[in-house]
Amino acid sequence: MIAFVDTSAFYAVLNRLDENHETADSIWKLLLEQDAVLATNNYVLVETCVITQNRLGLEAVREFQQEIVPILRVEWVTKSQHDSAMAAVLAAARKKLSLVDCVSFAMMREAGIRKAFAFDAHYVEQGFDCEFR
Repeated sequence: MIAFVDTSAFYAVLNRLDENHETADSIWKLLLEQDAVLATNNYVLVETCVITQNRLGLEAVREFQQEIVPILRVEWVTKSQHDSAMAAVLAAARKKLSLVDCVSFAMMREAGIRKAFAFDAHYVEQGFDCEFR
């Protein structure tokens, strides 16, 4: 199985005080036990580092970089993907729909990834499966 991992999931795994931490921790362990391919993109990594550093500090970023990033399949966003996602953000004209989200949706569709480890409702809204058992 391939699961795309969003910032919301990474942050919930890292932050023991996050409201989704217990669920995230369970899903993370399940994905690791199943030897799932954990896919993401470099924009998600940047977003995760910024949020984690601002809210949890540099030690949490170090933990993310040393313990989590090495087991990920990271896809790098191309200029074309960036431009298409930016056009989607501007066309949607919705305050909470981010460039990172739109890049991720497009990359998931291109790669045929249907499963998203995310606590961002936009993934379900976009037709991705966020249920893990």
